[in-house]
Formats: sequence, C-alpha cells, structure tokens
Amino acid sequence: MYLEEIVENVQLENDKFECKSVLNREDVVGWLKSIAGFANATGGDFYIGVEDKTNKLIGFDRKDADNERNYFNNQVNEHLTPRPQMKISFVRYEAKSGERFIIHVSIPESVVKPIILKYKNIPSIFMRRDGFTNGATYEEIIEMSIKSRNTQYDLLVSDIPYEPEQFSVLQTFYQEHNNGKELKEKFLKSIGFYNEEGFLLNGAVLFKDDYPGSKTGVQCSVFAGFNKGSERIITINRFQGNVIATIQYMMDFVNQRMNHSMIKLDNVRKNIDSYPQRALFEGVINAVAHRDYYLDGTQIQVDMFKDRLEISSPGGFYRGEKLGKTYDLSGIISKRRNELISSILVACNVMEAAGTGFDKIIEEYKEADEAHKPYIYSSSDHFTLVLPDLTYENGVEDSKVPVLTFAPVPGGTEMDEKVLSFCYHQARKVSEIAEYLKVSDSTYLRKNVLGNLEKNGYLEKSRLSRAMFYKTNPEMVEIV
Repeated sequence: MYLEEIVENVQLENDKFECKSVLNREDVVGWLKSIAGFANATGGDFYIGVEDKTNKLIGFDRKDADNERNYFNNQVNEHLTPRPQMKISFVRYEAKSGERFIIHVSIPESVVKPIILKYKNIPSIFMRRDGFTNGATYEEIIEMSIKSRNTQYDLLVSDIPYEPEQFSVLQTFYQEHNNGKELKEKFLKSIGFYNEEGFLLNGAVLFKDDYPGSKTGVQCSVFAGFNKGSERIITINRFQGNVIATIQYMMDFVNQRMNHSMIKLDNVRKNIDSYPQRALFEGVINAVAHRDYYLDGTQIQVDMFKDRLEISSPGGFYRGEKLGKTYDLSGIISKRRNELISSILVACNVMEAAGTGFDKIIEEYKEADEAHKPYIYSSSDHFTLVLPDLTYENGVEDSKVPVLTFAPVPGGTEMDEKVLSFCYHQARKVSEIAEYLKVSDSTYLRKNVLGNLEKNGYLEKSRLSRAMFYKTNPEMVEIV
C-alpha cells in the first residue's frame, strides 16, 4: 500500500512534504533539521512510517507507533528552540497483518523565528526550499528575525491541554491576594489562558502545579563582600518550578538571610530590615513579569552583597533602550514583554496594571540618604534592580563611578570592584584610592590589592614624577 491510498489529497510532489520509514536514532539532526526547516519556511507535512521516495507504507503496530511519537516529541523538546507549533496525529489503515498506523506531523510556519536546532551545544538554523533542507543564509536569518520580533513567548499556543485541577497553587495564590475570592474559569478564558481547542498558552504552562521546565529557573547567591570578584561566596542555591513557587522561593531566600537593625527616632526605637518588604516584593515580581522567556539556559539572579541586593532578569527592557545606572525609577517606561503572565499577576493583585511598581520602591526608600537610594541599569541581555541595604551604614558605592562587571580576579579581595570602578575614567594616585576606600595607604593596599590587580592585568601602572598612578585596563572589564 501507498500513502496516497489512505490520505486524501496528499501532495506527493510538493516541496512541503517529507517521509521517513523510521526515525534514525543515530542521525537525529538528519530529520530534526527538516522539522526546523519547515517551521522556518512556510510549513510542511512530515510522515513517519512511510518509505522515502516510493511513499510505500511501512507502518507500526499501536504500541510501536506510540513509542515513535514519544521519541519524536522528546527529541523536538530537547533540541529545537523555541518548540515549533505542530499537530501530531495517527493515521490508521488495515494490512494483511492487521491494524497498522503511520504518524502524521503537520508543521505550520512558525510565528516565532528562527527555530534553532541545538545539538551537542552547537546551534544551527535551517531553511526548507525547493524540496531540500539546508542551512539558512544570513539574509534569511535577518528576515526571519524581523518578521517575528513582535511575537511574545507567553502568547504562543502549547501542545498541553488545559486541566483545571493542575492549577491549585495559582488558585490559592489568587485567593490569598483577593480576600478569599475564587479565580473564575470565565476570567481565565477571557484573558486567553487557553485557546478554543483547549490548549494552554505558553505563559499559562508556567503556572502549572508540576511545571518541570527550566524557563523559570532562578539562582540565589550570598557574597561575603561587595562584589563577585572576591570569590568569597557564602551560598549559591538554584531553583525551578512554577511561577508562583519561584516568586515565593526568592522572597524566602532573601528574608531568611537579610539583616535586621534598630534605629532611634525622637526617643522611639524603630525596627528596620535590610530591604523593605514591599520594595523587595515589587523587585521580584518585576523580574518575573518582564523576563525574556525565549532565552534558554538563563536564570533570574538574586545576589546579596554586604551593602546591597541585586535582582537581575534575563533580557533587556522590552523594546526599550539600554540604560546606564539611573536613580530615576519613576521615569522608566517599562513595556510588557509578557502580556499573559502580567495579566495573571495583575489579577492576583501583586502587580500594578498601570506599571507603577517602581514608584512603590521609591516610596519605601523615600527617607533614605543618597548613598541608600535604589537604582537600575540594563544591557541588551539583562536588566538589574539594585536595592541598598538600609542596615549598612555606608550605603552603596559612589554614584559617580561606573558599575562594572569582570571575571573573578585570581587571589582577589573585596576591594577589587571599587578600585576598578574608581580608576576606570581616570588614573588615580594610591593616596586617592586609599581615601576613596576609607582605608590607610598601607603595604597591604599596595601589594595585595593594587599589586595583585596589576599582576593579573586589571590595572595599568604609570609614574609621574615621584607619584604612582593606577588606571583600569578597559579590556578586562565591561560597564554594565
């Protein structure tokens, strides 16, 4: 028997058509690239259990067909990013041996491009053209990116059906923040939680009780000093789960490790935390709501230092410009990167519909001095909110020096980041550096701090008359 005998109107000569007798376990890329190529082009049909070129039916029994489909799904999920929108179905037919099945995979043109095939950590982009699948050209990649740049990850339809009992954590979270009211089915449908066929949107999948993926990953760390370069790491914890569990994990991590103090105001003692609860919560919600969920292998980073907390989220400001260090949080226009996720968080009363979360952070720090004012900065691949530790008397570093990122310095100290920032724009004398650091001009400073930075190429030393000057090597650091 042949394919055209059991499938009506099949276009055998169409360049959107391909068959495989069985999925080759030894050459996964050989058939995965066809799936990616169809999705990057104008779509296509892929049949498994059909002999290539002759279209003769090979087929599977029911059990083998199910195993082949599962293997197909697992390989697509592991190696194609983002997962193409596909419809997988069994086509049944009768043969001499009895009931047989072939597998039909219908792949529409992807609304998000390019679909990337990543195998053994090597990414590739393929395009289907003239009946063959080949590597995409530079021009094709640019065109794909332009066409799909406005498509949000959380609004794409998944292949996971909606089951109400799978969202008990979301239901409880909603009730806790809405005076016990129930999250209605009618509301979920109205915001597009699932489509007409009953399949969840990507954003909704992230709220499932048992969400197992890495899209929601977070990394929480505590550093003994003022920067990551000192290599003095007290704790690194990693977590992934549904969106609600992720929010709670980050809040608990900081609350369990922050400092608490007491200040005296007009004969009244007032307890203060390192980070005001509302400011901390707004920072966590902001990171979750505006994260770029397209970026695989990334995580929200919560870093606690001696003088501050940094919350960094993957992806720069959505359709926004790169920001240097700015204290004008209320002047930042933050557009929604994830409409569905944001709508759910707004409904749960943990996010402002008008986008005024930054204003709440400012309000919580309104009585703080200049050294304790929160600020934010962003690059093309992340944005970071910095909350100063209100219990640390000196506040965060001088705002006139740049914020830098750099690889850990071998044998480094907790002074490295401040020294490199202070010496970035102009050469500084040792006495100036000592005064800035509020330390003595000692042998330790000259040898263990400045000498070590120079030895490892982070500082460049020069002499003018009898004075020694140090300037940061710009090739070893980057302004964030």
